[in-house]
Amino acid sequence: MRIRIKPYLVIILICLYTGENILGLDAVRLSDLKVKQTAIIHKVNRTLDGNLAQNDVVASRLETLGFVPGTKVQVITKGIFGGDPILIQVGFTRFALRKVEAEKIEINLEGAPA
Repeated sequence: MRIRIKPYLVIILICLYTGENILGLDAVRLSDLKVKQTAIIHKVNRTLDGNLAQNDVVASRLETLGFVPGTKVQVITKGIFGGDPILIQVGFTRFALRKVEAEKIEINLEGAPA
């Protein structure tokens, strides 16, 4: 008996097995980026704990500092214990962000489809 597998199922299985996010099924966060890896900012989550009525002040401040969609970011280094804080470069400016702050920023990995 032969089993036929559709090509799109193979791609999904490869993504699940390797943890790659080439299909955009889950949001990749800036805090997940590895050292020396670059990405493009997709969006900054401005809601506080999923509550649409409250705006997150930290997220608003991140956008004011230059973390806006379409901007290229790179992780320069991470802290020794638990990777906190994370040194991020946006343009020619470097910022030290806590993991909690970096998790508010959704990114697209460079070379991956948008």
